[in-house]
Amino acid sequence: PDWASYTLGVFICLSCSGIHRNIPQVSKVKSVRLDAWDDAQVEFMTSRGNHVARAAFESEVPPFYYRPSASDCQLLREQWIRAKYERQEFTHPERQEPYSAGYREGFLWKRGRDNGQFLSRKFVLTEREGALKYFNRSDAKEPKAIMKIEHLNATFQPAKIGHPHGLQVTYLKDNSTRNIFVYHEDGKENPADPQGGRRGAEGPPDHPAMAAVGSQSGPWGGSLEAS
Repeated sequence: PDWASYTLGVFICLSCSGIHRNIPQVSKVKSVRLDAWDDAQVEFMTSRGNHVARAAFESEVPPFYYRPSASDCQLLREQWIRAKYERQEFTHPERQEPYSAGYREGFLWKRGRDNGQFLSRKFVLTEREGALKYFNRSDAKEPKAIMKIEHLNATFQPAKIGHPHGLQVTYLKDNSTRNIFVYHEDGKENPADPQGGRRGAEGPPDHPAMAAVGSQSGPWGGSLEAS
């Protein structure tokens, strides 16, 4: 990386450096090659580095929180960086939202397979079972579908779904790929809006499908995380 936060002691890419510049009360950025560095700053960077910072700032990352890679969109990377450094949610668990407790339920509008109409459906995310479930009725005892997190992928698809908060969830069932299309009217809770729930002082989006998108065990992501 060609950039660094000399107050946090981490090396960052050009794209993430712009995000860090937006939180100057926490992170101050310099170019590794173009800016002048005094001895104290160099010594601090030498004593810290990304591995040390990760251990310090990521000690309490919730099991369903998505660690964005360098190839993810800026919104996802910005929310990760702000949660990690500005709000320090991963060192102070009491600042985390309810979905990090391992169980979350809520309602999404789901598109019908046959008629294409969107109907309200109950979704439940459970860490204990490692699954995202949805129910055709709110009082139903058995789920219509059980999607194992390890075989689940989710992408933001507002154009395909015709709603700014649209989400496509892909999962495996009986060795075949299935898709469901959902959205939430409220961007604050909507799983398709990674900035929803971050406007103002609130925490992350608290809908189960958003947490499912953030599952670390999902097949998406890359080896280089946003810092």
